[in-house]
Amino acid sequence: MTEDGNYYLGVHIADVVHYVRERSVLDKEAMERGNSVYLIDRVIPMLPKELSNGICSLNPNVDRLTLSVFMEIDKKGKVISHKIVEGVINSRQRLVYDDVSNFLENDDEEAKEKLAKVADDLKLMEELCHILYEKRRRRGSIDFEFPETKIILDDKGIPVEIRKEERRIANRIIEEFMLVCNETIAEEFFWAEIPFLYRTHDEPSEEKMETFKKLIHNFGYKLKGQDIHPKELQHLIDDIRGTKEETLISTLMLRSLRKAVYSSEPGIHFGLAAKYYSHFTAPIRRYPDLVIHRIIKTYLKGKLNNKNIKSLEVRLPEIAEHTSMTERRAEEAEREVEDLKKAQYMTRYIGEEFEGIISSLTNFGMFVQLENTIEGLVRFTSMLDDYYHFDEEKYHIIGERTKRIYRLGDTVRIRVIDADVVRRNIDFELV
Repeated sequence: MTEDGNYYLGVHIADVVHYVRERSVLDKEAMERGNSVYLIDRVIPMLPKELSNGICSLNPNVDRLTLSVFMEIDKKGKVISHKIVEGVINSRQRLVYDDVSNFLENDDEEAKEKLAKVADDLKLMEELCHILYEKRRRRGSIDFEFPETKIILDDKGIPVEIRKEERRIANRIIEEFMLVCNETIAEEFFWAEIPFLYRTHDEPSEEKMETFKKLIHNFGYKLKGQDIHPKELQHLIDDIRGTKEETLISTLMLRSLRKAVYSSEPGIHFGLAAKYYSHFTAPIRRYPDLVIHRIIKTYLKGKLNNKNIKSLEVRLPEIAEHTSMTERRAEEAEREVEDLKKAQYMTRYIGEEFEGIISSLTNFGMFVQLENTIEGLVRFTSMLDDYYHFDEEKYHIIGERTKRIYRLGDTVRIRVIDADVVRRNIDFELV
């Protein structure tokens, strides 16, 4: 805390640029890869592990080079001053997410003992985290609450457990600190009128929003106005919190939004309701962050001359387009591996029954999501009690003879009838 009662937050990021020289072989390979890819039990790194797990890892009790951002933040979450510096950090302690969460959420005795030296700091961090989160909420930042999938593999790579993984307070603290740091960096370089890489997220298309409005109308929800502000979507998330349809509507909302991309031109970040946003905090695994660090360091040293600026103006659009592509490629690979492991996991449950919620409707069947996030398809051809078809206007499935209707969010009981690991498909039938 400062003498004025404000928070003083330092975000320290490993100085990867010091070791990865521009246009070196290492730099060219990092650019080609664009980012690290995370495939459940392995990582395809953007940079060698000698950097990521070695000299650029902020291990405790050793000196490490950093690019640091120090921010003075008032009680309302406003950054009232900041500075960016090159520095050396010597970390006091290596923290584990679960230990921090157990201490702050449950006052766990074992965790409290482990964290005794930093306990007061952690409580202050939690306090600031909530302030920053509330500030984002007030301006309309969309905060999706649905959990991620956690896939546990054995030593042979076979999935032995699949479950939901909730975001806990330790994750939220890091998230809020990274967000405020990324915004602060982006705003400074926007006003400095220096060529930069931004993270932009355009407003959703009218067509997709109209479709989304129709879908949520089936659950009794609605959005106000023609032009949708992110605040409206955040209000909807508040309304559905704790309901059985929360995960489903959050997923449909996410699918209705555009994809965030990298851009050499400044633009809004719709999802965060932010005017300026960039990616600064992960130069070891994202090439845009590495490029931003280079620009910042050159600027800090007063070496950003006309020649450098003209070079950046030419190169940044290409880097933005390429790294947006590599990000999509990585996400697709990660999703396909996850689908493969889910199919592999469900092979042991063929013939067994589960309860699930209808998560998607198509003209050939309906997808049902189980409690553990696994999704399977119930094909119309397996629904033998009637001839069913998808009414796109009313967005439900209806039987021709019985007039039986299935809607998004309906709870149904299914039996697992097939799990194809090669095609990454899981098939259900209604019980």
